[in-house]
Amino acid sequence: MPRAWSKKDERLFEHVKESELDRGLDPARAEEIAGRTVNKQRRLEGRTPNKTTEGTGNPNRNYEERTRDELYNIAKQKDIPGRSKMGKQELIEAIREA
Repeated sequence: MPRAWSKKDERLFEHVKESELDRGLDPARAEEIAGRTVNKQRRLEGRTPNKTTEGTGNPNRNYEERTRDELYNIAKQKDIPGRSKMGKQELIEAIREA
């Protein structure tokens, strides 16, 4: 387990891993699912810095401080057309207009 994990994270990892093993999954796959679950929870709680993100960033930061990937995900949620070809500034403008 990664060194940065708290005791709570380790308990969650073991719990998820055991649940997946009980379902009959391969041990390696169970560990992968458990690790991804813990990392997702840490990311949602804001306890891990991530350069690329699956989320929309910290809602307390303004759009200019977020990454292009975070802005893209916001645009995707708002179903903004042409978002894949937009740059960061274009995404900010499109999100504000939506």
